[in-house]
Amino acid sequence: MFDLLNYPLVIFVISLLVMWLASQLGLALPRRKENLEGAREDFGIILGATLTLLGLIIGFTFSMAIARYDQRKNLEEEEANAIGTEYVRADLLPPAEAAKVRSLLEQYLDERLAYYAVKNIHISALSAINAETAQLQDELWKAVAVPGIANPNQVTALAVSGMNDVLNSQGYTQAAWWNRIPVAAWVLMASIAILCNLLIGYGAHQPRKNLLLVLPLLVALSFLLIADIDSPRGGVIRVKPMNLVSLSQSMRPH
Repeated sequence: MFDLLNYPLVIFVISLLVMWLASQLGLALPRRKENLEGAREDFGIILGATLTLLGLIIGFTFSMAIARYDQRKNLEEEEANAIGTEYVRADLLPPAEAAKVRSLLEQYLDERLAYYAVKNIHISALSAINAETAQLQDELWKAVAVPGIANPNQVTALAVSGMNDVLNSQGYTQAAWWNRIPVAAWVLMASIAILCNLLIGYGAHQPRKNLLLVLPLLVALSFLLIADIDSPRGGVIRVKPMNLVSLSQSMRPH
């Protein structure tokens, strides 16, 4: 299903066009000059308050996008740490099980790297990656659970606990990638922006088309930046799995 919020450039084009049309609509409203005569000061107060509110809403929404981006970055680091720790703790298991766990973790790491690399245009590949990841998780848990049950002690418990962290970290990462700016926040921000542009056009003294394009362009660029940061797979600003890549290189240096 097409999700507009996953395509920042589309949001930029649509928002620029809609807000420019709003300013033109305000400019074309009948009896504009007559209604504003003698009420310029009051109108200026209303316009200033509306623009201030728009700036605050954009700032808060940008802060929400940054917080979610930082969370995705931090969880990628935690996931790499969990996988790397369990790779080392595999030494606590019997040799045969240890070799199996390491082999499965290497395959699992490849799937996690593939998960981060998927873009919106290749979103159909995500279901196969998720299915393979779930299968590997089941195999990894069985690989540590069987020796843990057969020989329950504090040493094997460390390996079991480490594997639990590996599985949990993937769930936390998935939840963070699903955690996006609410649609209601986008609707509120867009509505205020349209109203501002309508007021700008309505209150223009000597309207010039180039000047009426300034606010729509600035707001559309703000929307573009927010949508780009908030979209894990559709934007230019994306979380790069540098920690997972580094871990993969250390696991298989050759």
